[in-house]
Amino acid sequence: MLKKLRQKFILSALLSFGLVMLVLIAGINLLNYQAARRGQERVIDGILDYELAPKNEPRRRPINEMPWAGGPGSEFTSRFFVVRCDVSGEVNTFGHDYINSVDEETAGSYARQALAAGRSAGRIGNYRYRVSENGDELILVFLNIQAEKKQQSKLLLASALIGFCSFACVTLLVLLLSKPAMRPYIKNIERQKQFITDAGHELKTPITSITTSADIAAMEYEGDEWIANIQTQAARLTRLVNELVTLSRLDEETPFPEPTRFSLSEAAWETAESFQARAKAEGKDFQTEIGENIELLGDRASVQKLTSILLDNAFKYSEPDGQVRLCVQQKNAKALIEVANTCNQTIPVDPERLFDRFYRPDSSRSAETGGTGLGLSIAKAIAESHRGELAVSTEEPGTIRFQASLPISSRF
Repeated sequence: MLKKLRQKFILSALLSFGLVMLVLIAGINLLNYQAARRGQERVIDGILDYELAPKNEPRRRPINEMPWAGGPGSEFTSRFFVVRCDVSGEVNTFGHDYINSVDEETAGSYARQALAAGRSAGRIGNYRYRVSENGDELILVFLNIQAEKKQQSKLLLASALIGFCSFACVTLLVLLLSKPAMRPYIKNIERQKQFITDAGHELKTPITSITTSADIAAMEYEGDEWIANIQTQAARLTRLVNELVTLSRLDEETPFPEPTRFSLSEAAWETAESFQARAKAEGKDFQTEIGENIELLGDRASVQKLTSILLDNAFKYSEPDGQVRLCVQQKNAKALIEVANTCNQTIPVDPERLFDRFYRPDSSRSAETGGTGLGLSIAKAIAESHRGELAVSTEEPGTIRFQASLPISSRF
């Protein structure tokens, strides 16, 4: 459990930092893109204002004297061409005073693509364009944005590289500092487990004494209800102590030091047979479907206990003439142990809390069932100690289903 807890701590820390870095990188690049686009739109606006204005002076002027000029050096950064055409798309004039890499044929192709798109503005390749109407002709301005695209790519690459290096450094720091950071919590958990173990051993002696005394008194005063009640409660207390100690042991890093390969099919049949007499006595329909030659690497006794807990729970909470079904099968690289039973739907069931310690869906049946409220917690701990999981579902009306999924070759 502690190993899983540390892994979750590391994963949550890295996910949080990674999300923050992703937002920062995306935000920086998005802001840069928006700023560059606004600058391009301003340049296009200036070009259109100039093109639409009356031409009382020579057409060619230095770019740094134009209304959209960005200062000295603009003649080396602003590259554009202007196409004037009629509404049918036929090119009338082509202005390429500020760019030499585009001929009239290429410009016409760009203009036709822009008009075919049916939009007043957009982007084609390395050019951002704008379409404006001027009487019976259309003016199309194409601004070369290749330099801005290169700058944006460089910024994206640089920010991604910085983000990756930062993430790698944080990963290393989290791995190094996770143990010291969790040490107080681990010590607290260790103390709790030690307390449960010590308390369990200390309680066994007085419980044994009470049980023995009650048995002797029962022989002398046969049929006394008070003595019978003492025996019942002493047995329940014994079960509770044993299950608490079991849970504490399952929380350890290596609850099963020597896993062995065993036949899950045979183990399931042994467990199922012990419930056949109970099913007959309680008048319940007990069905089994156990696959052949299913093998599992793990602890046989614990897996049998898991199956027994699920079956015991199914018998306790199914109605008097209800149905209980055990299904054991292999699916891909996992062994599935499924126990389903019909149940009273008037009792509210919270699947999220069924595995909580001491939780009962119907507290009024506590004395009737005689359980401790720890069975499903132990079953879930056994499944997780085998690197598997235990899930519950109530998809079918009037039926509750528990399914343990255990890796066939899990090493723990």
